[in-house]
Amino acid sequence: MTDLSAPGHGFPESEFETRIARAQRIMREHEFDALLLTTPHDIRYVTGFETQFWESPTRPWFLVVPADGKPIAVVPDIGAPQMGRTWIDDVRSWQSPRPEDDGTSLLASTLAQLPRRFGRMGAELGREMSLRMPVIQFLDLRDALPGLEITDGSPCIWEARRVKTPAEIARIHYICQIASEAYEGLVSLISEGEHLREVCRKLSMDILRRGADAVPFLPAIAGPDGVPQIVCGPLDKTLEAGDIMFIDTGSTYDGYFCDFDRHWAVGDISDEAKRANAAVWDATEAGIAAARPGATVEDVFDAQSKVIEAAGSLGNNVGRMGHGLGMQLTEPPSNMPGDTTLLEPGVVLTIEPGMEFAPGRMIVHEENVLITEDGCELLTKRAPREMWRID
Repeated sequence: MTDLSAPGHGFPESEFETRIARAQRIMREHEFDALLLTTPHDIRYVTGFETQFWESPTRPWFLVVPADGKPIAVVPDIGAPQMGRTWIDDVRSWQSPRPEDDGTSLLASTLAQLPRRFGRMGAELGREMSLRMPVIQFLDLRDALPGLEITDGSPCIWEARRVKTPAEIARIHYICQIASEAYEGLVSLISEGEHLREVCRKLSMDILRRGADAVPFLPAIAGPDGVPQIVCGPLDKTLEAGDIMFIDTGSTYDGYFCDFDRHWAVGDISDEAKRANAAVWDATEAGIAAARPGATVEDVFDAQSKVIEAAGSLGNNVGRMGHGLGMQLTEPPSNMPGDTTLLEPGVVLTIEPGMEFAPGRMIVHEENVLITEDGCELLTKRAPREMWRID
C-alpha cells in the first residue's frame, strides 16, 4: 500500500482565494469584465461545490466570476442551501425547473449590475468546453444584455486552470500512486482464461479499496500480440495465450484524475511485440526527459516521435502523445505538432507515446508527470520496461 497520506477531501477558503486571484489577473489580461461558468468542473474549481446531482440535466446552474471581488452563484433553489455552505457569500436562486424563464432574467440582472470596463464577458464557448445550458437560453441571455459582448472565454479559463496549486497536485499524486499499486497487484488477482469484464471488476474494486473515490474510466482491450484500439472495452473476450492486454484508467480522488495505462502479456508473445513495447517505453523516457520548464508540448511530442519513428512505427491513430490532466481526464494542452504551449512549474502532463507496429496491432504507454523548477517529477510509478506476465 502507498505510504502517502490521503490529502483529505475539500479545500480551505485560502485555496479558492488563490485560484480566483490568478483567474482575475488573467481575466484582466484578456480584457474580460466577467466569466460565466456553467459546467460542473469549472463551477467546482471556483467554489468547491460538489454534488452527484450533475447527473440530472434538467436545471441550468451559473457561476459569475467578476473582474474584482468574490464570485456570485446563480443557482436553482434546490442547490442554494449547499452552495451557501461553500465560501461563496452571494447566492441567488430561483424556483426551477421553469422553462419559460429558467434563471435567465435573474442571471441577466446579476450581470447587468457588474462594473463594465471592457464591455466583454467570457463564456465556455471554445475547444474542450461546452455550455451546460440550452443554446436558446444562451441566445436569450445575450439579447438581454445589450452593450455586453459575450465571447469565447476558454483560453482564459484554461490558462487559469493549467497551473495546479500544491493542493491540487497532492490529490493527483495520491490517485496516481493508488492506481499504480493496483496495476502492480493485478497479476496476482487474474489468470489466463479470465474474462475482461471480470478483470475490470477486480481492478476497479482494488482501486476503490486502496482509497480512490471513483473509477469512471477503465477501458480494457486484449488481442493476439497487440490491440487494435485503446478506447472501447471491456469487450466480451477471455484472456488467451499470446494475448496482450491493455488497460487504461482515469480514477479519481477528491475530484482529480489520474490517467495512465499498463500492458500485460498472457503467456508468451512475439519478439516483434516485445521490440515494439521496448521502443514505446524508450519513447516515454524521451518524453519525460523533454518535459521541462521553457519547453513546449510540441517539443515533448517531437522527442517521443523520433524514437518510435526510428523503431519503424506505422502510425499513431491517437493523434497526439499526451495532454494536460487535472479535474478532467483530459485537459489542454495537447502534446502534438503545432501546440506551442510553454511548460511551466505546476503543470501536470501525461506522456503518451504510441505506435502501430503491425497492421491492426498497437502499443501505447502513458505516465503522468509534474513540471518542476528544473525538469519534471513522475506522479505515477514507472511501468517496467518488459510487460508483466499472466499465466
